[in-house]
Amino acid sequence: MAKIFIKTFGCSANYNNSEIMEGLLIKAGHYVVKEPKDSDLIIVNTCTVKLPTENKVKNNIRDFLKLNKKIIVAGCMPEVQKDTLKKISPQLSFVGVYHTKEITKAVDKVINRYFVDLTGKRDETKLNLPVKRKNKIIQIIQISEGCNGICTYCIVRLAKGKLFSYPEKDIVKQVRSAVKDGCGEIWLTSQDTAAYGQDKNIDLVSLLRKIVLIKEDFMVRIGMMDPNNLILILDDLITLMKSEKIFKFLHIPIQSGNNEILKKMKRPYNTNQFKKIIKKLRKEIPEITISTDMICGFPGETEEQFNDSIKLIKEIKPDVLNISRFWPRPGTEAALMKNRVHGRITKKRSQILTREFNKICTKRNKKWLKWQGDILVDEKGQKGSFIGRNYCYKPVVIKSENNLIGKNVNVKITKATNHTLYGIRI
Repeated sequence: MAKIFIKTFGCSANYNNSEIMEGLLIKAGHYVVKEPKDSDLIIVNTCTVKLPTENKVKNNIRDFLKLNKKIIVAGCMPEVQKDTLKKISPQLSFVGVYHTKEITKAVDKVINRYFVDLTGKRDETKLNLPVKRKNKIIQIIQISEGCNGICTYCIVRLAKGKLFSYPEKDIVKQVRSAVKDGCGEIWLTSQDTAAYGQDKNIDLVSLLRKIVLIKEDFMVRIGMMDPNNLILILDDLITLMKSEKIFKFLHIPIQSGNNEILKKMKRPYNTNQFKKIIKKLRKEIPEITISTDMICGFPGETEEQFNDSIKLIKEIKPDVLNISRFWPRPGTEAALMKNRVHGRITKKRSQILTREFNKICTKRNKKWLKWQGDILVDEKGQKGSFIGRNYCYKPVVIKSENNLIGKNVNVKITKATNHTLYGIRI
């Protein structure tokens, strides 16, 4: 049996794929080691959503090759950048995003000096499989693969293809299994959770209704959802989010505060629609945590159009803002667009947006000062600290000499910074 090291990049779905691969490999009798130097074979589970991430992946592969290890490249890159990877080394083998369940077959062949190329789209449901969780109380559950979007900047949709929703009953079965196994957090994830079921004549609300009926003690974190699909289910979703089993947290990427740029991105909504969604959510669930995304320096973006993004962020006041500089991705429509914004300008714009957002999130976090309530501790922090999440998925840092992972702890918030709350046990 082989000793295997797994390196993972990217989103929660990718991390779940690595957990599944590790679970399958262990079941097959292989060993997963913590250091690449101790391995017989290395699996690099890749992400290529941004150029800096792609470069990190390629640099890791080059470093692993220096160790004279056999390497399987998994994830999105083999689906859309196989030629790029072959230029690094013709000896690399590939397992794409739709072949995760074949990892043991791939490993056995590569160990025996065969080349493997398992890529290409097919329907693969990644549910109720052996899994080795990185965090014992968090179960990541993929509810679909692919999306219905046509965004001009996105390489992920080229890697994952059109939406393929997993069966409701299989998702619910995995939730039941996870909570019986001690998981306190269930992360429902996909490229766009609001699009779930659009290919099956069902929807996310229908799925959530079944999940919240499960009696065990757990909380659900709903994954990223695009505004145009969220608005279709908004009223029913708000009603369900008032359940004590669902975190009052939503990640709704806007990407730009300017409607002309949104059209160039082929994002099928406008800023007014986005603002109406946020307004309704905050009216019905005032304390909700809102996360959103912004891309700085999309091709042709003027200073005035960028200022619209700043104005929007100041207006909606998100709790979390993921800021990205535009990076042209191979095969995408945006990579061929003219009027590219210089990297120096995109960097400056991202810094300006970061400064403005830090003012906003500090003020929002200070509203939690003196709040008292329960947090579910899901992470070990630094210097004897632990990190838990309250019902709005706000991170709360507390000190403890005892291991609190997986415990519900009653706390009082005593300090708030721009990204974190600090509390004491009461």
